[in-house]
Amino acid sequence: MRDERAETGATEAVQTQAFDVIVIGGGPAGMAAALAAHKAGAQVAIAEREQHLGGILRQCIHPGFGLSHFKQELTGPEYAQRFIDQVRSTDIALFLGSMVLGIDSSEGAGAADPGTNEGAGDAAIHTVTLMNRAGMLKLTGRAVVLAMGCRERTRSEIKIPGSRPAGVFTAGLAQRYINIENLKPGSRAVILGSGDIGLIMARRCTLEGISVEGVYELMPYANGLRRNVKNCLEDFGIPLHLSTTVTRVIGHDRVEAVEVSQVDEHLAPIPGTERVVPCDTLLLSVGLIPENELSVAAGVELDPRTRGAVVDQSLQTGVPGIFACGNVLHVHDLADNVTTESERAGAAAAAWALGAVGTAAGVAGAGCQLTVSPAGIAGYALPGRITAVSLTKLNFRVRRPVDAARVRILAGDEELFAGKVRPFKPSVMESFPLPAKVIQRALDLGVSEIVLSVDPVEEA
Repeated sequence: MRDERAETGATEAVQTQAFDVIVIGGGPAGMAAALAAHKAGAQVAIAEREQHLGGILRQCIHPGFGLSHFKQELTGPEYAQRFIDQVRSTDIALFLGSMVLGIDSSEGAGAADPGTNEGAGDAAIHTVTLMNRAGMLKLTGRAVVLAMGCRERTRSEIKIPGSRPAGVFTAGLAQRYINIENLKPGSRAVILGSGDIGLIMARRCTLEGISVEGVYELMPYANGLRRNVKNCLEDFGIPLHLSTTVTRVIGHDRVEAVEVSQVDEHLAPIPGTERVVPCDTLLLSVGLIPENELSVAAGVELDPRTRGAVVDQSLQTGVPGIFACGNVLHVHDLADNVTTESERAGAAAAAWALGAVGTAAGVAGAGCQLTVSPAGIAGYALPGRITAVSLTKLNFRVRRPVDAARVRILAGDEELFAGKVRPFKPSVMESFPLPAKVIQRALDLGVSEIVLSVDPVEEA
């Protein structure tokens, strides 16, 4: 029999704290967004499920961070620590070891809440529910920044046949074992996938005395940055096998070997090319997926191409007052780019929360509602919506490498803008400036969509 008095008491015992901006995630994206919002004058809180700030960078002990933002080369922990120090020098409220259970919105509710600014008018109040060791807690604010990062694709998502022995890890988990837990995942490894973390772990395993039999890549090109191919594979004599994949895992209690096969132009295994590679460990570096379960539950629309939120120039989602940035929005190539993007999101969230929306980047303009779609070899285009006639930075990635291609901006049958001919690679997150006059021209044409097309150019 239910005790209604106990339930009522439990409900009343849930504490509520009010802020202007609530940031979900304490990694590089969350910290950069929080600092930017704080700098704009907002009262800010960060909710982080781990006991420490820093996110994934805590286990990325390799150099290569900070070259753009700090103009010097840092390791992941060094890069993160600079932001941790900045956060801790402010009055940003930290809720560490706190799992966010959900985000609820109420139109105009709490408009007179003493913890929010009256200038925000009757905008929705968002309630973020947390759970930690002390119990349940609710944070309210007019703006929420989603900065939950991304997760790795696993064996089940790429459907490798074979048995299910111990010794199959995602590359990020193996990285955590070695760099944080001081555990050795195996002695003889095969790596599937040439994404950056797979390349970096090939080098890391070698330095720890783990023999790396090779890196196998399904595509006919490496998916990681060129510098990582050179520094992590070529400099250590680790072979990279392109157009090759793992077609079977062999072993009972522990991985004993994997079967690899070459693939054709349709990425299907070619019969007769199978060979067995003895190993006791298989590391998977087969892609990242934005961590958007909370976003979907909050009513945020996702882009099927990026699997992140559909946003406008200010990085605001389709839910007013909810913003997204970093790898939860689209998978980035460099942490420095995450920081730059997240600072924009934090500043825009603060402007929204404080009622200064008229000064925020990407302010909604009367009659300006354009969608942005990719074409040609462009895999995606971001932002997916344009709601203001202002200089807009478009981000995109290509689906395959090309030596010569041009970015074209199209509206209906008219070409509004064309970039220079240059090479493109899938491993590099590209950006393209879209001038305000181009947006205005699209509106004058009466179209509802702008197309970002990356078209290969035949060299003479």
